[in-house]
Amino acid sequence: MGARRLVWRASYELLAGWAREPAWAFMNYGYAPPGPPRLALEPGDEADRLCVQLYEHVVAGDVRGRDVLEVGSGRGGGASYLARYRHPRTVVGLDLSARAVALSRRDRAAPGLTFVHGDALALPFPDASFDAVVNVESSHCYDDVPAFLAEVRRVLRPGGDFFWADLRPARQVQRVRGELAGCGLRVHREEDVTAEVLRALERDSARKLQLIDAWVPRPLHPAFRPFAGIEGTRNHAGLRSGAQRYLSAWLVREPAPAPWGPGPRAPGPPAAPGAPRCR
Repeated sequence: MGARRLVWRASYELLAGWAREPAWAFMNYGYAPPGPPRLALEPGDEADRLCVQLYEHVVAGDVRGRDVLEVGSGRGGGASYLARYRHPRTVVGLDLSARAVALSRRDRAAPGLTFVHGDALALPFPDASFDAVVNVESSHCYDDVPAFLAEVRRVLRPGGDFFWADLRPARQVQRVRGELAGCGLRVHREEDVTAEVLRALERDSARKLQLIDAWVPRPLHPAFRPFAGIEGTRNHAGLRSGAQRYLSAWLVREPAPAPWGPGPRAPGPPAAPGAPRCR
């Protein structure tokens, strides 16, 4: 295992061991489009609205009745939201932190929802196991993003969807776009949502500070505030200045060609306007 993932795994294991409050369900930066909220949530989910809205934006396709995998499920809030609101057949949340998986199994319950311990670069599932794979704000921790994308393609069924979002330094944006375009999946949609994520961080900063004070051991506060994107810290400042960008994408594994008889084959579905084709 690479040095980067070893550091991240150790950090998340320690955090999950120290901060065990069931109410802490999400660790993403959130998403706040302009205008009033449109997503209807149960009262118990309202406090996490901005984090939930990021999942609602990223998982743009219909997952009703489908088998869904979330890679990097953290404390389980996103997988729980998908299982309870989006009506899939099953949702599996996978995370590299065994303690985070244990917390998720303890605190998140919904029909068809399970959590497993595993590695994003060696997914413990057979080929063509899932109709959709979700990866939100996790891939920046990986040593080898192309290897991860190859695993996503392997476990997706033909016609399946990959829903992804993460932040990157601005100098790496073209590289990650190239990795997505070259992964063997068709890029259906790709967006820069830095403005919406920055708006969410700023709206949620005071609440997150209160939660850090209540839930995170005091010696960890100086390190955890930048991690959480608190207003004025490094990641927030990077998003505000443009040094950091936040991207989201929806990719599709093309269906297998139909076994047409002699003569020309029917054309496949068109890409979205302006969407690049994988090599």
